[in-house]
Amino acid sequence: MPYFRRTDATTFEPTAQVGGAWNTAEQHVAPTFGLLAHLVEADRVARGRDDLVVTRLSYDIWGTYPLATMTTAVRVLRPGRGVELVEAEMTCGGRRSVTLRAWLAAPADSSGVAAGAPAAVPGPLDVSAWDPTTDWPGGFVASIEVRRSLAEPGRGTVWVRTDVPLLDDEEVSPLARTAGLLDVANGMSVRADPRKVAFPNLDLGAHLHRQPDGDWLGLDTSVTFGAGGAGLTSAVLHDTTGAFGSLAQSLVVRPLS
Repeated sequence: MPYFRRTDATTFEPTAQVGGAWNTAEQHVAPTFGLLAHLVEADRVARGRDDLVVTRLSYDIWGTYPLATMTTAVRVLRPGRGVELVEAEMTCGGRRSVTLRAWLAAPADSSGVAAGAPAAVPGPLDVSAWDPTTDWPGGFVASIEVRRSLAEPGRGTVWVRTDVPLLDDEEVSPLARTAGLLDVANGMSVRADPRKVAFPNLDLGAHLHRQPDGDWLGLDTSVTFGAGGAGLTSAVLHDTTGAFGSLAQSLVVRPLS
């Protein structure tokens, strides 16, 4: 069973695999992130701009949304020969739910000056398996394989992958598959028990210095809770060949009592 089934050119139906972690009657946002990245790439190809690659994914989450029909739209905000800014949006239940703005750029040979990537972290086979359902409910969390090494609460290295396809009978790129896992950064190296503290993220921004490859996503993660109800999850992104980018998520931190 996939995360989504396409019902026409712009609408999709979620499956039980998308069930949320904070509320199982709602959707987990992670697969939506992958779907919108896929739609940006499909639109790029349809417009004859497959000479461009995605270098930034910036998601805003407008609110929670149910396990119901999703309607999508893609538009080019800033066309250009060498760079483009493209927006993809998803509405659900009659409300805007998630917006993606992606920068795309033409590749160039910069191998002669390539440097500065963070050091590689221990690979997935060097990290112990961990069951994320010990902390989180929901269909999405149950669908992922996780390997984790925690240095302390809120600080650790996590590897994650899934064998669940994003869509039925529709090929997606390694980037879209990776984008569909990025949001787990905020839940796999928790600083506090989510049964005692709520810390949902409002957004996610990922910046890439190269395209990811393979099934595994590595997250070298740090979680910070401020004293005024805000927090930040940040992570260096890895595949099995090394670092390929970084992400940040703005958190709303609310002790539950």
